[in-house]
Amino acid sequence: MQFSLRTLKYIVAIADTGAMTEAARQLNISQPSISSALNAAEEALGIQLFVRHHARGVTPTVAGRRFVNEARLLLKQARDFERSIDSLGASMTGEITVGAFVTLATRYMPGLLSEFATRMPGITVRLKEGNQQEVVEDLLTGRTELALAYAYALPGEIEGERLIDLPPYLLLSADHPAASKPAVSLKEVAGEPFILLDLPHSRDYFMNLFMTCGVLPKIIYRSQSYELIRGLVGRSCGYTIHNALPGTSLTYDGSFVTARPIVEKLPAVQVMCLHLGRSRMRPAVQTFAHFLEEAFAPGGMFHSDTHLMSLDAKARRAEAVY
Repeated sequence: MQFSLRTLKYIVAIADTGAMTEAARQLNISQPSISSALNAAEEALGIQLFVRHHARGVTPTVAGRRFVNEARLLLKQARDFERSIDSLGASMTGEITVGAFVTLATRYMPGLLSEFATRMPGITVRLKEGNQQEVVEDLLTGRTELALAYAYALPGEIEGERLIDLPPYLLLSADHPAASKPAVSLKEVAGEPFILLDLPHSRDYFMNLFMTCGVLPKIIYRSQSYELIRGLVGRSCGYTIHNALPGTSLTYDGSFVTARPIVEKLPAVQVMCLHLGRSRMRPAVQTFAHFLEEAFAPGGMFHSDTHLMSLDAKARRAEAVY
């Protein structure tokens, strides 16, 4: 059974827009053309790919979702093949789509994308940020081909390579009484206001840290914004816990924070390079995957966590200016 790339493109557009009328408009074709292509595909397969709702668009069936996911991967491979043919004899080129957990993107992606662009100028990286649930869903549906994320809640279809372990740190305001200590017990601050990074799976990890220590946090604020939380901490509204520490103690609103190791032995999070196991990575994607492994390997860009000490030094220099 064979399908043209055009038919696959039509069906993916229907899934993305949820309506044949909108898909036809975006593709600049007539609605009868796209409807005819879908009907022919369903007849050839002997299954229904979409459920039609009167005046309310369409939704994919279970089989339809699988068909669309596979179609997305095939269309990306076809585009990569076209670029490769156009650039025979030239250096590696192409466009890849990379997902990233939002806090990891903030901490690591500026350096990664800058360095990779210098090394491989022919490869364009499109970045898609999200929480862990969104990152995994994007991989499963073919919207991204690779992801920098955590080892949380990974289905069997997702495979990955461990890049680095990030232990939890307490993030305190620069003038917090415990800010000058070499390490702080979670039990020591448990009675103070806690600001929770409220993202799927992340919140469970943080709450488990408190359970491990036998204490409960006093949650005063919840936010999905990494930088908003740092600002609240800097303004002495409470403390939080971070794993992917930024390279500066200065917050977005101009206050200062400091990171302190936690006395208790608590589980770190694993940073992973994730990809869909059933699909073979294209050369450009594989190149970026190898680059990630190199960046987090011993001697790489992010292997050492010595930025924790330099973070305090930056705070002292900044405070001296003020």
